[in-house]
Amino acid sequence: MHTLLGERLPLWSVIPFAGLLLSIAFMPLLLSHFWHRHYAKVAAAWGLMFLVPFLAQFRAEAGRAILTVALHEYLPFIVLLWSLFTVTGGIVVRGTMSGTPRSNLVLLAVGTFIASWIGTTGASMLLVHPLLRGLERRRHRAHTVVFFIFMVSNMGGLLTPLGDPPLFLGFLNGVPFFWTLRLWPQFFVLNGMLLLLFFGLDSRFYRREEGARSAPAPREPLRLDGLVNLPLLLGILACVLASGSVHLSSVHLFGLELEAQDLLRDAALIALGLASLRLTPRALRTANQFSFGPMREVAYLFAGIFATMIPALAILLAGDRGPLAAMTRTVDAPVEYFWITGAFSSILDNAPTYLTFLSAALGEFYPGIEVHEAVHHLIEEHGQVLVAISCGAVFMGANTYIGNAPNFMVRSIAEERGVAMPSFLGYIFRWSLPILVPSFVLMTLLFLRSP
Repeated sequence: MHTLLGERLPLWSVIPFAGLLLSIAFMPLLLSHFWHRHYAKVAAAWGLMFLVPFLAQFRAEAGRAILTVALHEYLPFIVLLWSLFTVTGGIVVRGTMSGTPRSNLVLLAVGTFIASWIGTTGASMLLVHPLLRGLERRRHRAHTVVFFIFMVSNMGGLLTPLGDPPLFLGFLNGVPFFWTLRLWPQFFVLNGMLLLLFFGLDSRFYRREEGARSAPAPREPLRLDGLVNLPLLLGILACVLASGSVHLSSVHLFGLELEAQDLLRDAALIALGLASLRLTPRALRTANQFSFGPMREVAYLFAGIFATMIPALAILLAGDRGPLAAMTRTVDAPVEYFWITGAFSSILDNAPTYLTFLSAALGEFYPGIEVHEAVHHLIEEHGQVLVAISCGAVFMGANTYIGNAPNFMVRSIAEERGVAMPSFLGYIFRWSLPILVPSFVLMTLLFLRSP
């Protein structure tokens, strides 16, 4: 019998992966100044801690595994994020929002829907500034930003692989592009409940502020600038769709087999991003406070994550033949995958968490089978497991500031604009535990009960 790499890797080889994710989770909170100056070095240190002994021990096999992750997963992941970030950064929403409960409700609903098509990061960066402008005359503002993080920065990304990084990683590993559209019942039920709850809460705060709100600023009609970027956004969607439906010849590079349509997709995405930089007036990006700083941070950190994730994925893919056999035998029901994926997505970034537990499911049900083929079988035979993993990663990334990349970005922007945002623990105990966790329990009862 062929011996899988995950059978030969010791369990302690996942320590750099865990160390890097814990660093991402807690160093910005405990050592903020050090982290913002040296996060790339931290990621590189954890990455080298695994890569050096891995290459020394497994040599050619290790090199092939590293190249596979870099070319099949990391580069397409970063290219898509970069193109969405660049193109949406050239679109400016002008005008004055009224800041009323109805106005805020409409903005949250629109942002939640478009997040599946321009990404949670793109939707968050596009709409957080007009949201905050509309809240300037309100006394109670933090709750609106919190619900914005819940829905626009997280749960709105459920319907397509463009929406949230975990789902794009699933797409790269064989999940069909349109498969996630079958999650529309979960999308509309959860977001509908949260929108109703927000409207009731915001209306209550609004009535309390009667007579105490500051005088309204002169109204400016709403409009979009940078419209040249809208066809570029459609181009990004078309590129990703085409790469999943058109099959061209394979290309061999560094001993790996790469699909020509995937290479063409990534080249086209880069070209669309460059076109946006060329065609968008610099003044529009200045108005959006656009910079590539957040994108650089994502690129460096995820380089470390994808490198150190190699042993975790290999061990999980080994299933009953690997050192985590006890866990893969214990977790098998959709409800268990939903909560364990969600729990880890709450405290770690949800993209690697999704990939980790997708690998666990493949290792449990189809150990040793090629990933794309195993994903096809999983959809056909255990589709509810993939539903549970997808919903757990996307939904529960909202549980903390560190569950998904846009969460911290929105919080930082809001604080810069004078909004007194809850602390790390305040966000959890005042908002996510009393609001989101009961919602997830209801989602479990509605959609994930065992037959």
